[in-house]
Amino acid sequence: MNTHQLCGLLAEPSRLRTYSAVVLGAATPEQVAGTTGLSQAVVGKALQKLIKAGLVQAAPTLTADESVFKDAVRENAPEWTPLVDDPERDQVLKAFVRDGRLTHFPTYPEKLQVVLEYFATDFAPGRDYPEREVNEILNRRHADHAALRRMLVDARLLSRADSVYRRA
Repeated sequence: MNTHQLCGLLAEPSRLRTYSAVVLGAATPEQVAGTTGLSQAVVGKALQKLIKAGLVQAAPTLTADESVFKDAVRENAPEWTPLVDDPERDQVLKAFVRDGRLTHFPTYPEKLQVVLEYFATDFAPGRDYPEREVNEILNRRHADHAALRRMLVDARLLSRADSVYRRA
């Protein structure tokens, strides 16, 4: 089951409430109805769909298969496309960069250096960039473009003179 199907199945409030009750320990349709406040007929219909989809098993008592969520996410996860040729550097980038954006700043200086060197490639060597343009470019990578800009300058990957930046 893919994530779209899973979300569609649980988008119906009666099925979501029924599944939740089973996850929380309701073992019979009567217990589900008592827990959710739904009628026996509504619970019966919801259970039929949930059992057919494999989210709930009926025998000997109702049990929920919670692994379907992890399986659906893993099955539909995009395949990682290496950002750089070096596998060690790519592993670092994989831990901190999602969809081209920095998820969080690395605390280890060596890992931060790898990330900064990768982001420095956004700037063409030998070209001058006004601060406004540097901010626009870095804002695509992380909301705190000022911190990222300072880190690139401190790492000597960008040089700055009179609010004009250049890739070192």
